[in-house]
Amino acid sequence: MASHRRTSQPGQATFAGVTVLSAALATAAAALSAPSASADPAEQPAARDAAAARVDEFYEQAERATEKFNGADERAGQLRDEVAYLQDRTARAQERVNRMRGRIGALAAAQYRGGGIDPTVKLLLSEQPDSYLEKAAALDRLNRTRAGELRELQEAERELDRQRRQTAGKLLDLEASRKDVARHKKDVQRKLATAQRMLNALPRDVRAAYVRASRGDGRDGELPDLSGVVPASGRAAAAVAAVQAAVGAPYAWGSTGPSSFDCSGLTQWAYGRAGISLPRTSQAQQGTGRPVSLDQAQPGDLVIYRSDASHVGMYVGNGQVVHAPYPGARVRYDPVGMMPVAAVTRP
Repeated sequence: MASHRRTSQPGQATFAGVTVLSAALATAAAALSAPSASADPAEQPAARDAAAARVDEFYEQAERATEKFNGADERAGQLRDEVAYLQDRTARAQERVNRMRGRIGALAAAQYRGGGIDPTVKLLLSEQPDSYLEKAAALDRLNRTRAGELRELQEAERELDRQRRQTAGKLLDLEASRKDVARHKKDVQRKLATAQRMLNALPRDVRAAYVRASRGDGRDGELPDLSGVVPASGRAAAAVAAVQAAVGAPYAWGSTGPSSFDCSGLTQWAYGRAGISLPRTSQAQQGTGRPVSLDQAQPGDLVIYRSDASHVGMYVGNGQVVHAPYPGARVRYDPVGMMPVAAVTRP
């Protein structure tokens, strides 16, 4: 199983990737905190490593759920913008229909007030036939104008109805997207709570070692030597500078900075500082830019992890990435091969 935990340093406990425990949490906790006298001492470290690996597994699941939340939240934001645009267009269409109805109503009222006498009778009774004929011609033109406005009104009303239906459909999409956001949010919170309970159930010394190994703040004297590293471009250099400045910031799921981040929020923010807009999720970021091989990676390239592309970090040179590992951890440096690499892309 892939792990976010930092490569062990001298004096720190080593947590190997082993098969996770299938026993219930309470049973595991009891076995770890109060081993029986007959228990084989050689088996205790393996059991403790397995329990720590189980915590890692739930943090990994929480991160996958976080990226799903990010995608749903981004979609909801796009739909909100689309709905606002459509509502504005619909309101403008309604105003146009109202104005056209007002004009046509005024014409109808004026014609009614002019009386309904047959035009031939009016000609016979007129003392000035030439003047009447001129007025009749003007009236005929007015009627043709009114017919044209009526056709225009009918078209405007059809367009208004179409926009109302389109807006209603987008509102339904938005409501469904909001439900997705809420569902993924609950999933993240549930997995994080499970991971925290399992962490709390570890014996005190194992828990303390886990915290030391997994949750360093990135400024503990272990910073890699990046001298002589040359980014792929000026914008890549700006993104690398931004992501390095974020080292030590806490992980917060759903966060895009500037004081806290999740994994894709960190890379999106860093490239935003360089003037490049990246998609919100690690899956979408995988499709951004030009794919390159890992052995050709340059500082500023995005390294996508796991087969489902549920984690992303930024390559900064000399075999190191900067990434936001998982809740409770801080933005930090780690070896590029800390977990299976799915792809490398150059924005």
